[in-house]
Amino acid sequence: MHLAPSSASAPSTPPTTQGFLLRGRVSYTQFAQGYRTGLEPVLMAAAVNARAGQTVLEIGCGAGAGLLCLMHRIPGLLTCGVEKDPQTAQLARQNLLANAHPQATILTGSFPEDWPTDGTTELERFDHCMANPPWHADNGAASAEPRRDLARRLGQHTLRRWIEGCATVLRHKGSLTLALPTSLMDQALVALNAAGFGGSTLYPFWPKNGREARIMLVQARLGVKSPARLLPGLTLHEADGAFTPAARTVLEDGAPLGGF
Repeated sequence: MHLAPSSASAPSTPPTTQGFLLRGRVSYTQFAQGYRTGLEPVLMAAAVNARAGQTVLEIGCGAGAGLLCLMHRIPGLLTCGVEKDPQTAQLARQNLLANAHPQATILTGSFPEDWPTDGTTELERFDHCMANPPWHADNGAASAEPRRDLARRLGQHTLRRWIEGCATVLRHKGSLTLALPTSLMDQALVALNAAGFGGSTLYPFWPKNGREARIMLVQARLGVKSPARLLPGLTLHEADGAFTPAARTVLEDGAPLGGF
């Protein structure tokens, strides 16, 4: 099958909870049980250096948190999300409509396996791609909640396939931004280099001062030869657990991350 906006009604939707992103600036509904959105989509969206009129594709967009934050910061983008789970994809569509983004498209299917190559998609080349791939190994214990398991379980070749797929849909010098655990950094850099990306920029997030980074962003550009860079990154929490002022500007006010 090809990726396409779903016209058929999805199975009955599980219970949801109504909340907000960016300190009330973005309305956001997610499922009450299973995978719950963390900080990563918000941080990832803050790193995409797009401008109005450009095109952005998010792989594994979930309920749309990353796209919503990005479009709030940069009005006038043409965006598309790909989500494998039909119910989650439908929830993303509802979230986009609730925030007055009818121009955004959510496709249901696997990437890149189901991506059409016959010109049937409205957007064939993108200026930017972003993804927050699953983090947990596919040989780990399965979650009792199938939707949570799908969102968290990294297939043996998922990261490489997503990177290779993005290389086929990005414009020359287009950017790919990945939100990853630091344990996957080496795999990501190898796959990016093999797929023709360069100029990789690494942006670590420090939980607190003196703690090692567990999550990071990796951003690279297709077809460039620039060397890799390691940025100072961002400390997320004060000693008492509160967000640092710099983190609040991104997570609550929707400010961009500098350096990209």
